Amino acid sequence: WDNADFSKGVGTTFYQEFSTLNTAKPPFVRDVEAKVRRYLRSSYSAAWTLKITWEKAPVSATWTDTQKTITYQAVLTTDGFRSYILMLYQDGGMQWDYTRLSSTNVLIGYT
Repeated sequence: WDNADFSKGVGTTFYQEFSTLNTAKPPFVRDVEAKVRRYLRSSYSAAWTLKITWEKAPVSATWTDTQKTITYQAVLTTDGFRSYILMLYQDGGMQWDYTRLSSTNVLIGYT
């Protein structure tokens, strides 16, 4: 995320918090739970979830083509004991040309 540049007023970042301990779960949280269960083959019931969206995030001004944008989300979720993150990218939404980066160890996701 360090190559996004919002200084020119292009793109939007927003978030939504879902505190679901002892409350009815909205469809989004149920979907997150289903993904965690499916991908990790684990029982999981979210107590808290945070969805962060970067919409049409522009590339850093140091690149020559600053018209390219990307839309992606990070979804953090926990049951109070285990925590997970889902990295979601818009289908066909990665328009940045990673070959123009000065670094060659490009990673989409987290470590």
